Amino acid sequence: MVGSIYKNNFNPNSIAIKYKGNCITYNELDTAVNQYASLLSKLGVKADDRVLLSCPNSPEFIYSYLSVVKNGAVIVPMNLQLTMTEIRYLLDDSGAKFMLIHPAILKAMNQSQGSLEELLNLQVFVLDEVFKQDLLEIPLVEVEAISDENAVSTFLYTSGTTGKPKAAMLTHKNLVTNAEQCRVAFSTTAEDNFMCVLPMFHVFGFTVSVLNPLWTGATVTILEKFHPKEIVESFIQDEVTVFAGVPTMYVVLLEACKNSVLFPKLRLAISGGAAMPVEVLRQAKDILKLPVVEGYGLTEASPVVSFNPLHGMQKVGSIGVPLQGIACKIVDEKDVELPAGTVGELITVGDNVMRGYYKKETETAEALKNGWLHTGDLAKKDDEGYLYIVDRKKDLIITGGLNVYPREVEEVIYQFPKVKEAAVVGVPDNLRGEMVKAFIVLKTGEECTSRELLAYLKENLAGYKLPKKIEFIPELPKNGSGKILKRMLKA
Repeated sequence: MVGSIYKNNFNPNSIAIKYKGNCITYNELDTAVNQYASLLSKLGVKADDRVLLSCPNSPEFIYSYLSVVKNGAVIVPMNLQLTMTEIRYLLDDSGAKFMLIHPAILKAMNQSQGSLEELLNLQVFVLDEVFKQDLLEIPLVEVEAISDENAVSTFLYTSGTTGKPKAAMLTHKNLVTNAEQCRVAFSTTAEDNFMCVLPMFHVFGFTVSVLNPLWTGATVTILEKFHPKEIVESFIQDEVTVFAGVPTMYVVLLEACKNSVLFPKLRLAISGGAAMPVEVLRQAKDILKLPVVEGYGLTEASPVVSFNPLHGMQKVGSIGVPLQGIACKIVDEKDVELPAGTVGELITVGDNVMRGYYKKETETAEALKNGWLHTGDLAKKDDEGYLYIVDRKKDLIITGGLNVYPREVEEVIYQFPKVKEAAVVGVPDNLRGEMVKAFIVLKTGEECTSRELLAYLKENLAGYKLPKKIEFIPELPKNGSGKILKRMLKA
């Protein structure tokens, strides 16, 4: 079960967590989780209750998460950037009765425990010194984890890029299965040290950088936020062996690390969460010497679906092959499988796939049609079974009856040396239905005109794929996990 996932490879004296210079052993982790679970039970948290969690990357996040699900309750991790209106939506949609909140988040909200309870009409527990004092009064007893692996442990809300966020219901089996699949794919051992700088409230960060190493008896080095200088220092000082990040993190690292820096202990740098531009991947490998390997996943799959083989052929631009126990197909609108090289929707099946969306029967039936998870991503596969994401199905631009895949245009834009980041979207056009528009963020100190960029693009793209509008902006809007929010660019 997720609540005692670390018991799979339990070495009491090994280091489970590193945080701000402190080392926490597996024995200390076990004690803390049992204390939290006992206290929450005493405070009234019981099986099937939904518990909101608002906490930055920290040991307290891990203790809170594991203890809630160990009690049989359902944890609802919250994006720390949510407004009060958005929090109310999650509260109402999930039916949560309790909230665990870090004092720093409470302070940022300009609230007290009492005022927040009154505002949201639920019980709020602050993970502060008072909470910790209560823990000391709880007898040190082993809390029995629930035994139903098919019980829902987690509500993870989708980013809402296509409408109101939906709660993907992930079971204990879903998450433990994906942790094991990641162990195999990443060749994780107890000697590894995973850096967790991706937000823990996001499934990519939590499964890959927390559950997977804890399942394997490895170490989790926690950083609260992404600061390039701190990342580089931690790579060296903490002897990090595995790093997981989204493409925008690699873009920032490339700009920050002007000089060649060697990371002798880093054996694997994972990229996921969004498609990595080929040019960024090339520079990360050639300039920073990072051992970057790209994979693919989504919240509804716990999340990792595919990965380029560590001990086999890795193909640039590919998201690799399905993980152990996972199957993938490329299908047309009628779910008929398409031959290699043909673009269609990527669908997948496996024990890592969610039970469904909470209280959303219609959306669940659409997403899990014929027993397969329909990802909404347009993809193709080659003759050797390697998968390639072409674009989001809903991001496809149809201009004058011709299909334009934004990622293809973005890949070319990223090759222009002055560009730091780019996002391509379709905007309404009376003549063509839609036109291609590019939003560009330039590298620090660079200057560029639309005419200059367009001249370069004309040499590499067909005319109908060229942006009809180019807008230079200081930064691209992103969600808490660093994914570019294209819906905000279309607004």
